[in-house]
Amino acid sequence: MEAAIKIGGSLSEDPSALKALCQFVGALAENYRIMVVPGGGKFADTVRECDRLYGLSAAIAHKMAILAMDQYGLMISSLIPNSFTTYSLRESCRAKGGKLPVLLPSKLIFFMNPLENSWRVTSDSIAAFIAAKARAQNLILAKDVDGIFTKDPKTYTDAVLIEKLPASKLGRIEQTCVDEVLPKLLEETSLNCYLVNGKHPDRIGRVLKGENTVHTHIIPR
Repeated sequence: MEAAIKIGGSLSEDPSALKALCQFVGALAENYRIMVVPGGGKFADTVRECDRLYGLSAAIAHKMAILAMDQYGLMISSLIPNSFTTYSLRESCRAKGGKLPVLLPSKLIFFMNPLENSWRVTSDSIAAFIAAKARAQNLILAKDVDGIFTKDPKTYTDAVLIEKLPASKLGRIEQTCVDEVLPKLLEETSLNCYLVNGKHPDRIGRVLKGENTVHTHIIPR
């Protein structure tokens, strides 16, 4: 499998961009063996708010957030041509004929429980775990930003996009758009990870072709 592509929940804030991305990713499946892992988006934000209000246990909040990924996955599957939803990693890996699997992660993650139950883990780390299990060559995180910067680009005009960095150095950057556990997971799994702005779908295509584009490439070591 060439890549597992996580479609970030933040992209749902821009419906036209999300629809365009889903159309593009659906077309990619005609030429590449890929799978989609959903983010959490507004569904996960609702879980965070419930946790804030009711002080949920870490295990319950974790499970609810993963179910939020299932919900977002169902939504984006309706926007991706020739896609199908599945709870099965094996079925995802065996997809053929231009069919694009959208893996709903709850059953797999509930059964294996491979990651710590905390808000330090988000769909980023879950997507990395799934990509590793699927033996994907690459993990592509499609978000609403161009990649990782030296500092917050929304606050500092002199922020510079980091084109490539080892996973071990990712945790040293003051503010990033990925979760806290992802760097260690990338090191352990030896996954190549690409952060790409999903509002520019063609960049995902260039990553798959091995061409230069605007992104951050996180190398395992």
